[in-house]
Amino acid sequence: VELVHLVNMTPQSSEDSIRRMAESIRNSQIVMIPGGFSSGDEPEGSAKFITAVFRNPRMKEAVTDLLERRDGLMLGICNGFQALVKLGLVPYGRICELPEGAPTLTYNTIGRHVSKLVRTRVSSALSPWFSGSQVGDVHTMPVSHTEGRFVAPDKAIASLVRKGQIATQYADESGAPSMRIDVNPNGSKLAVEGVTSPDGRVFGKMGHAERVGKGLYKNVPGDYDNGIFRNGINYFK
Repeated sequence: VELVHLVNMTPQSSEDSIRRMAESIRNSQIVMIPGGFSSGDEPEGSAKFITAVFRNPRMKEAVTDLLERRDGLMLGICNGFQALVKLGLVPYGRICELPEGAPTLTYNTIGRHVSKLVRTRVSSALSPWFSGSQVGDVHTMPVSHTEGRFVAPDKAIASLVRKGQIATQYADESGAPSMRIDVNPNGSKLAVEGVTSPDGRVFGKMGHAERVGKGLYKNVPGDYDNGIFRNGINYFK
């Protein structure tokens, strides 16, 4: 793994960072955009910041080369998911201008930040990120966000379902998708937690699969290993 930081203290440092990031993408097989607060956590703060960087012509070309010519993968978690949606990489599979009625992520219905453990159900095995999973598998993982509610017109939601692009949904004790607030903490339509591009190689999700490790959670039962990082690596073996 190569961690690449954006240094934006000056215009020159920003330009140098973007150049290094684009070069790193061209030498990589997977690009992962993590979560985290920035810009004072203003509305869509991190997503707007990340989107501006990836719409830079140099970055856009590097991502296009990764996805369209080198069979690469992309993953975005929490704010990274927001960025993928704002860029069009999810659900359209490319950086583009968003059409009217495009899916988006907005404020939780409870109107505040939520931090808890949830269950997510694998709803589609289209994506390489779920090559080791079966439809119906349920995993427990933490969420921590203020703007995690996935919304889209009914027609767009139906299209995502038909194409198998709704990868994961919030699930209740029985493993069924649910709109209950204790199960679906942000009120996402159709209990959507994660969505992919049409070919499944770009995947965005709200749940923090990276915040899972041995001994971190002692009092909540469940399977915490959803395997997406292992599956992503295995795609290239």
